[in-house]
Amino acid sequence: MKQSARSLRMARHHKRMAKDSKLSLVSLMDIFTILVFFLMVNASDVQVLHNSKSVELPESTAQQAAKETLILMVNNNDLILQGQKLADVTQILNQSEDVIPALATELAYQVNRAASTGGKTADSENMERAITIMGDKNIPYVLLKRIMQTCAQAGFSNISLAVEGQESAASLRENAPPDNSSMQGQPL
Repeated sequence: MKQSARSLRMARHHKRMAKDSKLSLVSLMDIFTILVFFLMVNASDVQVLHNSKSVELPESTAQQAAKETLILMVNNNDLILQGQKLADVTQILNQSEDVIPALATELAYQVNRAASTGGKTADSENMERAITIMGDKNIPYVLLKRIMQTCAQAGFSNISLAVEGQESAASLRENAPPDNSSMQGQPL
């Protein structure tokens, strides 16, 4: 029996659609390779200091990135080095001497531990040990001074203060709405 052109066309279409289609994974692998390289390159630029909710860092426009050092957290209640509580802030403020004994002991332990694990030698004179202080912005200056004095006496002369990053003052001024006082010609 003779088939119409339409039925022949439909038969060809059904035969073509009945074939198994192949999934090409080459383009998908290319996309994932590019994604992996992108993540590897950009992940090395990010540096995160784990911040406790009890510590509110001061804000700064500093552009220098933080380095891997010992982390000393200070809030209104506790003094914490590398996650280990060393002393209460009230006890530190009530003592008469400028050196904090618990902090000095722990810093000496950290120096000896670094020396025993094959790190920097503990007895080299010109070595600068680094420490980062994550101090709450509301802690008293006397407490910060005692902490820095203790760190310096323990040989940690490279002291950094952790701050919360913010936009630079120039970019803030550019994006800020006009000030009414400057429009009236009054000095700022």
